[in-house]
Amino acid sequence: MIPPADSLLKYDNPVLVSRNTEKKSPKARPLKVAPQQPAMTGPVPPPPKPKTPSADTNKQQTEEILNAILPPREWMETNQLWVQQVSSTPCTRMDVVHLQEQLDLKLQQRQARETGICPVRRELYSQCFDELIRQVTINCAERGLLLLRVRDEIRMTIAAYQTLYESSVAFGMRKALQAEQGKSDMEKRISDLENEKRDLERQVNEQKAKCEAIEKRETERRQVEEKKHTEEIQFLKRTNQQLKAQLEGIIAPKK
Repeated sequence: MIPPADSLLKYDNPVLVSRNTEKKSPKARPLKVAPQQPAMTGPVPPPPKPKTPSADTNKQQTEEILNAILPPREWMETNQLWVQQVSSTPCTRMDVVHLQEQLDLKLQQRQARETGICPVRRELYSQCFDELIRQVTINCAERGLLLLRVRDEIRMTIAAYQTLYESSVAFGMRKALQAEQGKSDMEKRISDLENEKRDLERQVNEQKAKCEAIEKRETERRQVEEKKHTEEIQFLKRTNQQLKAQLEGIIAPKK
């Protein structure tokens, strides 16, 4: 594992917990050796001033609460286990100002979006809120625990919204696939109807052509019949006139 990335949450210096310097077989258990204290080569420092039991107890309780709220970071580096706990040093006004500057700087460096959903912005603000919880917990553990409840509630709400968003995306994808499938079916039906329409138009054109041919043929036949009928009438009229003239010629001498 690589060391964790830099965070807005303030940590103490990492501490080497154990190391494994011997080669081990696949079934051998790892041998952990506690780090040795370096020998003092300089002058012996004066003994620390004795602290009151109440101050030590309060500091220990604060560290326990901090470790429970903000667990220490652990990582392996060159086959060595390192642990880094959250700092229990009280903060000052300058620390808060520096935290704000670091937040703005990291938002700019990591190119976090100002609006909309942005995992980078959410991560940085989460680290900033954890740092504020750490600072408040050192001064008042109860207030820090209350802020912890607020943080957990916010995270739970965001997780619920994220689940709802993922469900809505999945629902939208299903609807899109259904619409795509329905679109394919509709396009196939449209293609079939267009083919049927072309067939019907072809049949209509054929029937129109037949109808025009029949009308033309009937018109020609009617014209021929009318001409023939007219010729017959003219022939009958001429015949009638001839017969009438003959009849008059026969009747006229008798008078």
